Amino acid sequence: MAGLKSLAKDTAIYGVSSIVGRFLNYLLVPLYTAKLSAASGGYGVITNMYSITALLLVILTYGMETGFFRFVNKKNEDPTIVYSTTLISVGVSSLLFILLCFVSLQPISTFLGYENNPDFVAMMAIVVALDSFQCIPFAYLRYKKRPIKFAAMKFLFIIPNILLNIFFFVCCPWLLVHFPASVSWFYNPSYGVGYAFVANVICTVIQQFAFYRELTGFKYKFKKSLWKEMMIYSFPILILGIAGILNQVVDKIIFPFLFTDQNEARVQLGIYGAASKVAMVMTMFTQAFRYAYEPFVFGKNKEEGSKKLYADAMKYFIIVSLIAYLGVMFYLDIFRYIIDKSYWDGLDCVSIVMLAAILNGIYFNLSFWYKLIDKTIWGAYFSGIGCFLIIILNVIFVPHYGYMACAWASLIGYAIVTILSYVVGQKKYPINYDMVRIGKYCLLTVVLYAISEFVKIDNILLRLCFKTILFSIFIAYIIKKDFPLKQIPIINRFVKK
Repeated sequence: MAGLKSLAKDTAIYGVSSIVGRFLNYLLVPLYTAKLSAASGGYGVITNMYSITALLLVILTYGMETGFFRFVNKKNEDPTIVYSTTLISVGVSSLLFILLCFVSLQPISTFLGYENNPDFVAMMAIVVALDSFQCIPFAYLRYKKRPIKFAAMKFLFIIPNILLNIFFFVCCPWLLVHFPASVSWFYNPSYGVGYAFVANVICTVIQQFAFYRELTGFKYKFKKSLWKEMMIYSFPILILGIAGILNQVVDKIIFPFLFTDQNEARVQLGIYGAASKVAMVMTMFTQAFRYAYEPFVFGKNKEEGSKKLYADAMKYFIIVSLIAYLGVMFYLDIFRYIIDKSYWDGLDCVSIVMLAAILNGIYFNLSFWYKLIDKTIWGAYFSGIGCFLIIILNVIFVPHYGYMACAWASLIGYAIVTILSYVVGQKKYPINYDMVRIGKYCLLTVVLYAISEFVKIDNILLRLCFKTILFSIFIAYIIKKDFPLKQIPIINRFVKK
């Protein structure tokens, strides 16, 4: 129980940077969708470019983040040498990536459909190279159990990024009208979506300088034998990482290639990307949990009763995920205002996207069995199968059904890899998950959501009140079964009375 309390504490702190940070970035969603109408396809450009950079980030870290955690916890390895070897490896590869992109900038831009804006590609190449390098100092902070510093570094990017976006998309247009001389020398209103990338580059560079303490104060050593071991361990993680991230973003990457009308593709992609942001609360929780869970698992692996901890962590992860799912779906009438009304047509995909995100989180929890027994190749198999299915389903159905096919393809792909990982994992590294209790929570979620959809109430206030009652039933069931009030400090005093 002490281990779970520690995990919960770290998850909460990491959640400050992940959940609160992404919530603050949510401020950019209404900003972008208001300033870049759905018909303009501007938000489609953002969705497409950030999906590509997400894939490149996985490639440029090539599993070394997880490899760092694995080897830094080995008793026969010097943590400083592991850290410096990892930094040098990722740093050199990131530098080579930037050089390659700038040498081949125009051909790459043309292939991606940005032949008129190669500067977009150049800026995002710089961002993804620096982000991949910064993954290692961030991993080092997690290893040193410094979640507060970790969160602070995240906010160092988030807050300036929000302010710069407000400056470029709100302040500059206003100043151009009322005080043109103040901004006309650098601001071009026709550049539009490009200023989102400008802000990103500036903030990423600022964050890089802020890692001064994590990048100095020790002697850089590159241990070749260690690096080879890490590469052997990390390569399968790279493969499964590529497949895993493709499961999340491949639809947004290949979407423009599935339409003959590129403008229509960017319009639909923008609507899908904006609507998916409403479902991002699930991704935020999963990410916060991941930051705390990865070092927790490797650190507890050799302790007695560790499998019981993993089983409990899975159960509580699913419980909180279902709370988030019902919370978003029951109050979608409120959450829809995150995006501009011109994007509301895409809200039908929110429930599907959230279910896919839940399955992704469950798959992440399950994935540790092959990491702990050094059989990461299994993850590559599972994710590869899921990725293949998602790509095939997108290619077949997107031209006919648009972005809704993207949502369903992701859900099916994650369902398959989750089932495969569970079945094989129970044979290779069996963990006694409380499937009965988990099944009851899932069934109750389905029933409550079905009731909310079946009962039609036109008045929005009455509809929200009715769904609040349904939500309260779910919370009450959780409290009764897994979070009894008498065990919660302070509250238990009132319950006993």
